[in-house]
Amino acid sequence: MKDTVTENNRNEAQYRRMTETPIPQLVTAMSIPTIISMLITVIYNTADTFFVSQINKSASAAVGAVYAIMAIIQAFGCGVGVGAGSLISRRLGAKDNEAANIYASSAFYCATALGAILMVIGLLTLEPLLRLLGCSDTMMPHAIPYATFILLAAPLNCATFVLNYTLRSEGHARLAMIGVGTGGLLNVFLDPLFIFTLDMGTGGASLATIVSQAVSFSILLTIFLTGHSAVKIRLKQVSRRLSDYRLIVTTGMPTVFRQGLGSVASAALNIQAIAYGGDAAGAAITIANKIYILVRNISLGLGQGFQPVAGYNYGAGKRRRTWQSFVFTVKIGTAICLVFSVVSALFARQIINWFTDDAEVARLGMETILLSAVAMPFLSLGTYVNMLYQGLGFKTKAIFLASCRQGIFFLPAVILLPLVFGCLGVQAAQPFADICTFAVSLPFSVAFYRNYIRGQADDLKKGE
Repeated sequence: MKDTVTENNRNEAQYRRMTETPIPQLVTAMSIPTIISMLITVIYNTADTFFVSQINKSASAAVGAVYAIMAIIQAFGCGVGVGAGSLISRRLGAKDNEAANIYASSAFYCATALGAILMVIGLLTLEPLLRLLGCSDTMMPHAIPYATFILLAAPLNCATFVLNYTLRSEGHARLAMIGVGTGGLLNVFLDPLFIFTLDMGTGGASLATIVSQAVSFSILLTIFLTGHSAVKIRLKQVSRRLSDYRLIVTTGMPTVFRQGLGSVASAALNIQAIAYGGDAAGAAITIANKIYILVRNISLGLGQGFQPVAGYNYGAGKRRRTWQSFVFTVKIGTAICLVFSVVSALFARQIINWFTDDAEVARLGMETILLSAVAMPFLSLGTYVNMLYQGLGFKTKAIFLASCRQGIFFLPAVILLPLVFGCLGVQAAQPFADICTFAVSLPFSVAFYRNYIRGQADDLKKGE
């Protein structure tokens, strides 16, 4: 009885924190751990690129090709995790903890099963899959071992995403950061050990990633098993209702579209880069994109701190706080992206030279960084409008917005622009897509305010 009372008091305190703390203070407190988590993820991904690029440019290009496989795994893991997280935060805001437990437990086992399916399919079709992703004969010896380890870790990776997003959805972003961050930092130290000391090449880089993911999974699972989370993951609470899984999947579908299209976009970018500029262009764009991904991940980290705040207050019927959290996040995110835009433009040459001493790779990489810098200030609004609609359950609009950046705008651009501008068109495709996504997202943010905030009743309109 005492344990139950203590848990209820803890949950009530967390509810008050999420619905009463001033928005700037709350979003900042929630975002800092998620930004740190995303930065650590970028650091160990960048470490992979840095250490692999020391082997040769074919190895660096191979990592860029395999990134498409990683993006597919992440798309499914994040899709289930974000879908469950959105539902969990709204259920907690409505003080329905039992439903939150069911969504968390069901999502955990669902994601693990999806990861196992992806692992089997990927390993059985590995070589033709890598050919499809644009791997040349010189890249294949590096791509096969790297992709093999990545696929073996798919079930663990997908389950880790669910644990991570569940903790964030209940407002425990700091605990999520500890789990993800510890594994990520470990990866940075294991990369040179496995790649060079143990002479495992690119396979060593992906093995280091697997070990770091296993450590993150273990830490996050321990948090749930030891009762430090508001939401519980229990086998007995796994849902037997198909409707619950449908709701998790459809709510997370914008993430699947966003990251699944990201995988297709990554493959298309790699194929076009090699077609128009050879291995040098493939390596240059892979390296330059790490800088772009760094900025985007910081934006996503801020958004992942904002999303549970919006969801909690939406579930509690506090519509003004939901809108205030969105506006605050857009302002801060745009300012951060603007700063990175200026810095990356000023130091483009120094950044690319840190990764490679190949003159052609450096030239193409510097051009790509400069083009990316133009689009960076436009990243935040498009990202947060999509996250706002998804986090509050507006699935159709969220799927459309999620499809804009990497699908509706990027794929035509990466195919058509090179026909006119050659390799420069490949380099400009992503910045072009980001600016177009901003132009589409702006009226969606205005429409949300007019339809669901201004002049509405106390409770936000549910559904679409």
